[in-house]
Amino acid sequence: MTEQYLSGKRALVTGAGQGMGTCHARALAARGAFVVCADRTITPSLNELAAEINGTASGFDVCDADAARAAASPEATGPIDVLVLNHAYMSMGDFLDYDEDDWWRVVETNLTGTRNVLHAVLPGMPEGSRIVVISSEWGITGWPEATAYAASKSGLVSLVKTLARELAPRRIAVNALAPGVISTPQLQVDASAAGVPLEEMIDRYASEIPARRVGQPEEVAQAVALLADPTLGAMTGQTIQINGAALRCRV
Repeated sequence: MTEQYLSGKRALVTGAGQGMGTCHARALAARGAFVVCADRTITPSLNELAAEINGTASGFDVCDADAARAAASPEATGPIDVLVLNHAYMSMGDFLDYDEDDWWRVVETNLTGTRNVLHAVLPGMPEGSRIVVISSEWGITGWPEATAYAASKSGLVSLVKTLARELAPRRIAVNALAPGVISTPQLQVDASAAGVPLEEMIDRYASEIPARRVGQPEEVAQAVALLADPTLGAMTGQTIQINGAALRCRV
């Protein structure tokens, strides 16, 4: 039986409607947390997830600071003990030809959206809470034709380092995960940009990874659950990389 070290705790997971976010919500619920499953809109699949894990569904756009404040404030959700910032938007294109509006959509979703949710949740977070920010391997290494995405994810790493120092007196631990290539719907963006089927894109990535496979979202969720452990308080300001040995730790 999974240890219930989050029993009595309340968690909020953004981007919970699919991929890694769904797995994060399940992993936290399996450890006893009541999970607010958040996404841009409340879809049937989000409601199904919330019902499956005995949580609740919440729909708001992280890019809208007022909407985030209304939906994720302590008055709306109750105090949040574990915040998992998993939302993301990615598009790809040559830097000089990259659509300016899409550039800002990427940055506003991934970086400013994180700021908006933090502003909503942090005032009510109890001492000893945990914040997990999902960055990306590309935020560490950069990636051709993903300049906006890589820059925004790199910004999250710096945000985590700084916020961890600022919140340490409140015993709130702030850490990041920088997954490598993970088998989620987002890989379809890569495949479309490369002009190949999704299966071929996955095979290409796997051939470049020492483990010879892409990661699974459940593996990232296990790391989220680890960082949510209330006994791991000295672990803060760090970026954990999950990439099948594709990259040495540099941050």
